[in-house]
Amino acid sequence: MMARTKRDRRSYSAGEWGRNRVRVFPDPKTGLYQIEWRENGRRLTRSLKHRDWRRAKRQADEAAAGFAKPEPNGMQEADTGPLTLETLFDIYGEEVTPTKTRHSRQHDRTAMKMFLGFLGRNRDPATLSQRDWDRFIRARRAGRVGPSGKPVSDRMVEYDLRFLIAVFNWASRSRDERGRLLIESNPLRGLRTPMEKNPTRIVLTEEEYQALLGVSRKVDWRFRVALVLAHETGHRIGAVRKLRWDDIDLEGETIRWRSEHEKTGYEHTTPVTSEAVAALEEARRRNPATGDAPVLPSPKDPSSSVGSWMARGWWDRAERLAGLEPKRGRGWHSLRRKFASDLMDQPLKVLCELGGWKTAKTVLQCYQRADEGQLRTALANRRRVRT
Repeated sequence: MMARTKRDRRSYSAGEWGRNRVRVFPDPKTGLYQIEWRENGRRLTRSLKHRDWRRAKRQADEAAAGFAKPEPNGMQEADTGPLTLETLFDIYGEEVTPTKTRHSRQHDRTAMKMFLGFLGRNRDPATLSQRDWDRFIRARRAGRVGPSGKPVSDRMVEYDLRFLIAVFNWASRSRDERGRLLIESNPLRGLRTPMEKNPTRIVLTEEEYQALLGVSRKVDWRFRVALVLAHETGHRIGAVRKLRWDDIDLEGETIRWRSEHEKTGYEHTTPVTSEAVAALEEARRRNPATGDAPVLPSPKDPSSSVGSWMARGWWDRAERLAGLEPKRGRGWHSLRRKFASDLMDQPLKVLCELGGWKTAKTVLQCYQRADEGQLRTALANRRRVRT
């Protein structure tokens, strides 16, 4: 048995290549030590959940000794049994999930845990069928499966199932170290996902926006700044919350939207209105930080941005102060729909660039809503053209 330490990357390897090789190394993000080995030709990694270097080396030696087995007839090819759902999720989670946005990474982890609990960790993915598909849909709708334990809409069920399809599609195109496909084909290909027939997509009205704006300072100065920025830029509240002063150019009147804070992973820079600049200047007066400091700092930790729960609480309180009756679907995202609808007369390419949409199809299907005034104006213009 051989053991060596790579000083440049502080990793430690124990065992022999092709037999019982084990490596430990620190995770560059968390600093927790990881252990890596190969099983049935596949590279597997697990977290040791500690930062003790000596302990990690000792665990590598113990693991290598445990993997080493007498082979009287020389090196034998491992007998590879069927790939389990847990192993497939582990591989996908190591190779694909890290390339996604923060929101998608979080959903991947939640969906993996949910499907493993429902379908079984040792389930062979190739054995999944229409029965499993339908069974999951019924259970998810009823709230018998899922992190919340509550019934969910068909839109959420569709979101979960699309993750499962994405994993199987990827696995059917990916090969292991011996050149074999992880799975021969996607067993769920062609199955229909449930789709919500009438999704709730409320567009905030101008009157409602003005009412919220009128009480915004009574809630919190950060709420007022976030409200104006969300209204004037059309971006998601998640991206607005995480703005840093490095992203703001007050002189040039532009904002850079970082890819890691965008649901689509699309980094872009947009010009802003005078109302948005005034809100940012108010934020600078309230929070005279610079550089990588957050524009909207958390009250408890000025080095961190305000959290999503606080933003949701601000909105609910503002609705009560403004005398607005609560309405399902009217929240921060209704400002994004208002932005898209207000700029309906602009070319879709321009609107997509301003709001950070990747495709015009999403804008047309989910965001733009024509009001009665726009419909009457269109008819009036048609009459003028005909005469």
